[in-house]
Amino acid sequence: MPMQDIPEVRAFILHWGEMGSEWGVNRSVAQIHALLYLSDRPRHAQEICEALGLARSNVSNGLKELQSYQIVRRVHVDGDRRDHFVADTDLWDMLMKIAAERKRREIDPTIQLLGELSESLAQRDDVAPHVRERIERMHDFIGNLSNWYADVRRLPKSTLITLMKLGGKVARLLPGGGKSGT
Repeated sequence: MPMQDIPEVRAFILHWGEMGSEWGVNRSVAQIHALLYLSDRPRHAQEICEALGLARSNVSNGLKELQSYQIVRRVHVDGDRRDHFVADTDLWDMLMKIAAERKRREIDPTIQLLGELSESLAQRDDVAPHVRERIERMHDFIGNLSNWYADVRRLPKSTLITLMKLGGKVARLLPGGGKSGT
């Protein structure tokens, strides 16, 4: 029985596609990723088309998108001239690659624009002070998040996993015991 005919596999692929849409990723791109993630062997584009009922152009574009995130890579299979594809199955690696690419595409341009807007507004006296202050605060806030992300990204994988498992318990190690200031 082909893997995609297993009801639970089909449910996973469909759900991953729906979640992809919620995360701002094209549904078919997410479904291609789900199929490759669950696959025990490299798959060529035509197999992916047939398994998911997608047009060849959708699969080609989807594979390019997934490769740009570095969570799918092209491999060659002996005796077959076609390109085959495999997904990264290390979940932590996959998360870090997706986060890095989303940061590059979404956060970095926002920080740059907010910095430019702050500089421009600093030269103007015809703008309400609250507008200038809020844009500067947003720039500082997103900049600090970006710096925190860079610091966290440098930690060893084992440390990151331990921190994730600790969750909110890590707050007990901070001054004040992590008590809310509200």
